[in-house]
Amino acid sequence: MIVRIMGEGQVKVADSHFPELNRLDDELLAEMESGDGEGFRRTLVALLDAVRRFGEPLPDEALEPSELILPGDDASLEEVRAMLSDDGLIPG
Repeated sequence: MIVRIMGEGQVKVADSHFPELNRLDDELLAEMESGDGEGFRRTLVALLDAVRRFGEPLPDEALEPSELILPGDDASLEEVRAMLSDDGLIPG
């Protein structure tokens, strides 16, 4: 799956990593629903770090369609709320 991190670029992440990414996404969604700003920030950073760790960066000149778009590290809780569907950032 091709994932775009806003402001950074695209990475290719193997499907085998999605259980871990989905776990972090579920945590992020729960923290957003409860208004836990500190937990939200911590989990967003962990989710993005996991995508970077598991993913293989695509060259800047590659223009692959992104199947998933994640906010950057500096996104606010309100900005991420606007991006979310009922399923979270990562489609299950």
